[in-house]
Amino acid sequence: MKNTARRALTSLLVSSIVFSGMAHAAPTALISTEQAAAAAPRSEAHARLQAALDRADLAAMLQARGVSTDEMRARVDALTDAEAQQMAAQIDQAPAGAADVVGVLFTIFIVLLVTDILGLTKVFPFTRSVR
Repeated sequence: MKNTARRALTSLLVSSIVFSGMAHAAPTALISTEQAAAAAPRSEAHARLQAALDRADLAAMLQARGVSTDEMRARVDALTDAEAQQMAAQIDQAPAGAADVVGVLFTIFIVLLVTDILGLTKVFPFTRSVR
């Protein structure tokens, strides 16, 4: 009986020593989602998108379409880092407005030239109709 009591006491002592290092107090204050999101570092893409919203011309375009800049800022903040990087990459790859205008004007010129040559229109004086 003495041996059994000694083993039980030894097991209890070893267990208490082992588990005494694990019993730390947890922080008592809870952190809200907004605080956690504010503390998390944002990516460079988020910063670029937020900086774009500071432009007056973009803010005016958004207002014309009925979207407030505050709403857009909230939407940009809600993007994940991967989504923000993808959006920034799409903006970087988008053609400038002038390049689109030149392409459209060139296409219109070619269409009018072909229709002049076919005799359907008479826009350019330097073309001869095949009819």
